[in-house]
Order: sequence, then structure tokens, then C-alpha cells
Amino acid sequence: MKWSFRLFTLAGTEVRVHATFLLLLMFVASQSYLSGQGASGAVGSMVFIITMFACVVLHEFGHVLAARGYGIRTPDITLLPIGGVARLERMPRKPSEEFVVAISGPLVNVIIASVIYLGVGINAVFHPGYNFLGAGGFFEKLMMWNILMVVFNLIPAFPMDGGRVLRAIFASFMEYTVATRRAATIGQGIAMMVTLYMLLNHTLQPMILLICFFIFMAAGQEAASVMQQEATRNLRVRDAMLTDFRSLPPDAALRDGVELLLAGTQQDFPVLDTHGGMQGMLTRHDLISALAEKGPGQTVVEVMRPCPSSTEPASELTQALEVLNASNCPALPVLDPADGRLIGLLTNENIGEALMVRAALMKLRA
Repeated sequence: MKWSFRLFTLAGTEVRVHATFLLLLMFVASQSYLSGQGASGAVGSMVFIITMFACVVLHEFGHVLAARGYGIRTPDITLLPIGGVARLERMPRKPSEEFVVAISGPLVNVIIASVIYLGVGINAVFHPGYNFLGAGGFFEKLMMWNILMVVFNLIPAFPMDGGRVLRAIFASFMEYTVATRRAATIGQGIAMMVTLYMLLNHTLQPMILLICFFIFMAAGQEAASVMQQEATRNLRVRDAMLTDFRSLPPDAALRDGVELLLAGTQQDFPVLDTHGGMQGMLTRHDLISALAEKGPGQTVVEVMRPCPSSTEPASELTQALEVLNASNCPALPVLDPADGRLIGLLTNENIGEALMVRAALMKLRA
């Protein structure tokens, strides 16, 4: 994720923090200082916020460890002001496995709250208006925070934990895409109702509004992604790859790229060595930008974008699509497994066209 930096790596998962998290710390510290608590109060508030987000990291590692039990890796966890995001390679397809992965995060917070309750002997009553930065003991507030995380994350608003639990329940007796669409609709509906409630009651809270916006957008995006994955199921890369493409040698100049760009509809050009091996990709965006800054005589090798990820013709299209979406290149190189030569390009446009052709043929057969 952009504007994030690494804190540490644990068990193969990189923990990162977004730059906006620092703004949250500054805001909390300033609020405590201006409320009369002084410098010590500001430092104490920052320490508590950091401890709160340490619980968020433990929550996310609950998901990580559960997913790892099903052979799913988690490259990184990113801390944001609104919480943590664990980037799993994929979500489990089996409803029972998704249920376990989704519920494991909140269970970690249940354990933390229980340990504090039993170990410290705190007896406090949780309520939605609890002031975590106000008066109260450190461990009391930390216990309340973990209880809040359990309650909040189990709201059935997809793609939050509760929404994923809901999808897992739906998917146990209905088709996966239908279950996803239904869970996403419920999640978006909850986000809209909460936003409408705040508007009608003139109680707009920026953080809650931001969370509602995130839920609404993320639910729609994941539902669309699942539908695309289902559409590409049982297809191979060779069924959708572009085989008629133009390429450039490393010593070509930008003017050569301009000629190819203007001569046809291709917008991104692979840069190949003399043996047909992939060196990089000259994208239209990089070509135009470099043309304005360095002129047409600049060599493409100094402008091209590295494309370390690749696929093979026999690979599953669903997996290749995930690699393509995670890549920094607009096209995924398709290499010959025998000699490593570039034999095709996989783009979202070609995948879309292949799916339209498939849908038309299926409609004809029906």
C-alpha cells in the first residue's frame, strides 16, 4: 500500500503502518494536551493508542495464523487510522474455512479482554459512548477497547469479519457468487443506513463516516472481483492471452515506441532481448512522460518498467488474474516454459473480451 512503511516482519508477514496513522497520533496528543492534561497526558494518550493498535495487530495475526492452517499466506498487514488490513493471498473457498479465518480475529480480542478481566479483576460496564481517552484506568480502557473490537468486527457488514462470517453461512447453502453478492448488499445497506442516520440526526462523525465509505466501496469491489474470478474459472491463460503483439529491443529509442503506438491499437510494448527474453515493459504512460522530459532519442531500456511477475499458457486464468492485478505492469508476460521466450501478453482488456466471447457462446448453446 502506498504511503506505508515497514515496522517489522513476523513469521513471514510484514507489518506496515500507513503515514496517516502518525496524523492520528498527533491529533490524539494535541487533544489531550489542549484539554488540560499537559505533556504527560499527551504522552499517555499516545502510548494508549499504540497499545490499542498492538491489539489490532494481534487481531490480524489471528486471521493470519488461521489462514496459514489452510495453506494461505499473508504477505503483509497494514495499520490505518481506521484499523488493520491483512492482505491474504486469497480467501478460502470452503464456507467452513472462511468462517474459521473470519472469526479468529475477534476471538483474539475475546482472549485479551478475558485475560485482563480475570488477571486484573476489572469490573466495568461496556457501552457505545465509552470515552477511551478520558478518565479511567489503563487496563480498564484496554479491556473495553477489545470488547469494542469484538462487537464492531462482528457487525454483518461485508467485507468486515462479521460480513465474511455471514457470507460463509450463506455459501453453505447457496452458490458462492450469490452468497458474496447478498453479503455485499447487506454490508452496503448497513453502511448507507448508518450514514443516513447520522445525517438525519445531525451527528456526523468523520471516522464513522470514513468507515462507512470504506465498507460501501470495498464490498462492491470484492463482489465484482469474486464474480470475475468465477467467470474465469476453468479457463487457462492461453484462452485469453494476446499473441499478436509488437515489441522493442533494449537499444530502441522512444521515437520507435511512438511509431508503434501511432501505428496500431497496442498501448504497452514488451522490451525483449535477442533471444526473445522479457526485459521489461514500455507503457504508454511512461513513454509519454519520458518523451516530454527526455526527448525522442532516449533509449527505452532507461524508461521501461520491470515486470518480474509472469505466467505460462497452461496456468489457471483465475490465478494469473490475481498476479496481474497485484503487478505494477499493465500486462502480464506469458512465457514459454521450455525456453523462457515471451509468447503472449495477458491484459485485463483481453480477459474481458475472452469472457464476452465465452458468455456469447454459452448463450448460443442455451
